[in-house]
Order: sequence, then structure tokens, then C-alpha cells
Amino acid sequence: MERLEAGVCKKPSTTTNGTKYPMVLAVSEDWAPSGAGNGLGTLYAFQKACLVAKEKNGVDLKAELEEGKISAALFHTAGKGTRLAPLPASENNNKPGVKLPVCHQLTSGSQEPITVLEAVVRQTGIYAPSRLGRLSVYWGDQIFVPTSPFEYTPTHHVDIMCTLYEEPPTAKVWKDRGLEKYGVIAVSSGEKGDAAQVEKVDHPTAVRMLKNLGDIGQVGPSLGSFSVSAKILGALCDEFKEELKAKEGKLDTDPHFWMPMTLAEDEYISLMAQKEVSEDESRSHHIRMTKMKETFLAANTELGLFGAVDVGNNACWWDYGQLKLYIANNLKLSEEGDDADLLRQFFGVTSRVMNSEVSGVSVDPKAFVSSCKAKTGSVAGHSTIAAMEAEEIQIGKGAVLYNLISEAEEGIVAEDGDVIVAVTDVDGSSMLLKSKISICGGGAWKKVLDGNSVSFEEVHKRNKDSDVSTIEKKRKELYKKASSSFSGP
Repeated sequence: MERLEAGVCKKPSTTTNGTKYPMVLAVSEDWAPSGAGNGLGTLYAFQKACLVAKEKNGVDLKAELEEGKISAALFHTAGKGTRLAPLPASENNNKPGVKLPVCHQLTSGSQEPITVLEAVVRQTGIYAPSRLGRLSVYWGDQIFVPTSPFEYTPTHHVDIMCTLYEEPPTAKVWKDRGLEKYGVIAVSSGEKGDAAQVEKVDHPTAVRMLKNLGDIGQVGPSLGSFSVSAKILGALCDEFKEELKAKEGKLDTDPHFWMPMTLAEDEYISLMAQKEVSEDESRSHHIRMTKMKETFLAANTELGLFGAVDVGNNACWWDYGQLKLYIANNLKLSEEGDDADLLRQFFGVTSRVMNSEVSGVSVDPKAFVSSCKAKTGSVAGHSTIAAMEAEEIQIGKGAVLYNLISEAEEGIVAEDGDVIVAVTDVDGSSMLLKSKISICGGGAWKKVLDGNSVSFEEVHKRNKDSDVSTIEKKRKELYKKASSSFSGP
């Protein structure tokens, strides 16, 4: 939170003294063990954020949103990060705090590696001016850069981000694009541009399910991110007030909010049957959501119910939720092509070696090094280094080194394909946690891999109550100490 306030959410120098915006609020989900789902989780997080805003800053967030004075954004960061292991362990379970091998400047003037969440906040901020009086909801490990205009006037109480194809949604387009594998947004060809959502269905089934829309003008895969007006946000909070009060139930936005609002009852029941939800349960929920929808629309006619925000057919999308994708996207920074050029432009990358002192180190042109200090050694191609201090480094091909400090003369050695991170405790002690780029952390979560004394799961348990801010300060002290120990000629 402090990093966000000092970095991507810092107050512009032109703002009036005393302004409380941008305001950064951190809340956690103290729900039943199974979790609230991203639907109830969104409502609950907004309510908790309103309480924190009032207590910390004396601001009535709900009222200011309803009056259209502000736009708000919520970033979901839940999950253990098993598929990204062992990197989140090195941030003491702070999955959105995983660093990328590129830097940005903080208010102190220092250069620090940007985290995945900071990158997401930076990117999604472009939609804020168009969304006064709305809450935007994003996932904390996905970055996308739109190729369609991002300034727009909302026409619906709910709008969901998607990539709409220019071709008419024929059976051939559906098959060629592989739309049966995705959650799909369909937009009516009518003037209002009403939309609906289906999930993992073939073309004939989609046409049948979407009959309420009439003629379909465009379709495309959903990004999942969405925005809601303050009015429908309030209606949803009111509809589910008992669940929110009891902190019970688990509902997701797509199957439990948007689909029952946009699909006919029988079609919704059919779709939910694929998820092994009983007919009675699906019918009851559809009736509930339909009643809420009809009551809401009768009182709020200024906007449509559900629409789409097209990010563009050629939009770039980078997912950092898996180790293999984290590696692939980082290596893209040293590649050629439009996608790689845009990624470098987004992060302001001007060199494969940034914020580093490695003049005595041989760095392969296909490696990427950030916030590293070393006197001698070599870094082989396709390797990624983020935050490392050692007198000598010998890094093999395709290795990933993260949050490492060594004062030993032999420095740090990594073989081809090694993934090595340090897990630091509040007292400054640390342990190495190792993996391979070929290993999925989710599949190996409970295993003790070669070179480790404990499993990723055990480290996660140990990190559960860690003081992340204090540990980050301690880590910086260790970096400074290690750096001074070999800073001589």
C-alpha cells in the first residue's frame, strides 16, 4: 500500500494541497473458509473499503461515488499463487507484490522494480476519467493494453471488457476462433448495444441461448474485468445484504450475476448444469436475480443493464499468474515484434540491463537484468534477474533469480533452468527456495523439490502472518549491507 501511494498512485504535483485522492485502501476478506467468490467478494470489499475510507480519511466513499464525484477501482488479489510458485513465497505470500524485472521511480526519487499489481494499476488507470460514479473491478495479475479508444461514455449500468471480433459471428468464425473454450460476450446489432454472456458453448447452443438479444452484431472473449454504476452496485449490495452480513455464501460475477441477468431461465439452467448445479438451485437463483433486475430497471431507466467495452481486436494481454507466463512475458522484453515493442513502451524499458551495476559481468543480449549489483561473473541468455546483490554471479541459461543476497566470495550460482528465490523473515534471516522453469508450482505445491528442505505449501503456512512491510524494509537493509561489503575496487 505504501509503495502504491509513493509510486503509481502518487498525488500529481499539480493537485491542491490537502487532497485525499488518489486514495489507496487495503482490505482483506475475512469470510467463510471457502471464500466469497469474486461476486460477493467484490461487494464485501467495497463495503469494507467504505468503512476504512471513513475511519482513516473522513471520506464518505459511497456518497461520493453516488454523486459522480469520483471513480473507484477494486483489484482482486486473492489466491495463494500456487502456479506462480516459488515467487510469491519470496514476497511472504504477497502475490501481487511479485516484482517484474523493470523499474519505476518512487516519490523519494529512488528506482524500484515495479510489482505486478503496480503495473496493473498503472495500466487500468486510463479508464478512470470515463468512469465517474462507477466502480471498476480488475484482476491483480493481468495487464492489457487496449487498441480501441479507452475514453468512452458508459451506456449500461454494467459493462464488461472484451475483445470483439470484426467478423459476423457465424458458425465458422465461432469454430475458427475457438470461442467454445471461453466465456463469450455477445453484443446486439441494435442501437442500444445490449450484451449478454455465455460460457464454453458451441455456436448453435450460443445462438439459442442468446435469442433474447435478437440479431447478434459482434462477439468476442471476455476479459472478466468490468465496471458497475453506483446505482446497481447499491442494488446488488442490498440484494445480498444477508449473505454479506453473515459472511456466508460463495457467488462469482459471471455465473451468478451477469448470466442470470442476461439469459432466459431455461438457457441459464442448461448452462449451469454443465457446472453440475442442480436445476432447482439454478431456477431459484435465476428467479431471484430476475426479480432484482426488473425492480432495478423500473426505477433506473437512464442506462441499459449490461453492455460491452471493446478493448480492440489487436489488444495486447499479458498474464503473470503462472511461472511459465511470468518468464515468457519477461523474456518478451528482449524480443522483436509489435507485442514486444508495446510491452517495452508500456514499462519504459530502454535497456536489457536497468538500475544495475554489473559492468564487470558478461550479460547475454537475450537476458534481462534489473536492480542487480555484482562485480564479476556472467548471465546466460533467456535468464531473468530481479533484485539481486552478490560479488560474483554465474547464471545459467533460462534461469530466474529473485530477491537474492549473498556476501560469500563464491557469490550466486544458478544452473540452466534454475528458479531460485530467497524467503526472508522479519529478523533478517533467510532461506533459499528452489524450483525449475519446467515445474508448475501448482502440481508441485505439496512436494519437497530437490534443493529444498520444505514444500511450497509449508513455506506458505509459515508466511501466513508475516509483516510484509517490515520484511521489505529489512530486505533493503540487507541489500545495502551486502552492497557495501564488496563495493571496493
